[in-house]
Amino acid sequence: MAQSRRVERVAALIRNEMGQMLLNGIKNVSFNAAMITITEVEVSGDLQHCKIYVSIFGNETEIQDVFTDLEQSQIYLKGEMGRRLQMRRAPEVIFKLDKGMKKGNNVLNLLNKLEEERKTKDHKTIELAD
Repeated sequence: MAQSRRVERVAALIRNEMGQMLLNGIKNVSFNAAMITITEVEVSGDLQHCKIYVSIFGNETEIQDVFTDLEQSQIYLKGEMGRRLQMRRAPEVIFKLDKGMKKGNNVLNLLNKLEEERKTKDHKTIELAD
């Protein structure tokens, strides 16, 4: 049980430090222009591998450009993370694109559209009744 708490603590530290690095630590035009959100961090039990799920807002080409830049920065980010967290061995960093927020946004848009259609339908029914 203690190991899982340690893994969770390390994941939270990685999430915080990676967020700071993406916000302030990297001089990359695409990172500064895009809105990148770290949605989840998964660390393996032996602390050797780390999956970082990111959500990027923008059109498809911007998303792909930013994600490609993230993947190319993996080695630098791993080294910087190891220095900041003072870990003996920094985990291998793997970025995954999280499309959950985009899907959630699409669902909300559909629900709003259905609500608008229902209101217009109810409004027309009231006009006909008068």
